[in-house]
Amino acid sequence: MIIPVRCFTCGSLIGDKWDEFVRRLKDKDKPNKVLDDLGVKRYCCRRMLISHVDVIDEYLRYAEHAANRKLKS
Repeated sequence: MIIPVRCFTCGSLIGDKWDEFVRRLKDKDKPNKVLDDLGVKRYCCRRMLISHVDVIDEYLRYAEHAANRKLKS
């Protein structure tokens, strides 16, 4: 879904680092170097960024399809 604003474990801010993290990964930078440059040191925060799966676009397509089906009924 949407990246959380804070780490679930320690409460540190991570949401503001998401856009830069994704941009640099698309530029073929290594994730560990990007996280070090962004100042993400704790392993709990690092896992929040590395393991996040952005599925909001797929969910929105499903919701739109379900709404269209409901209107046709």
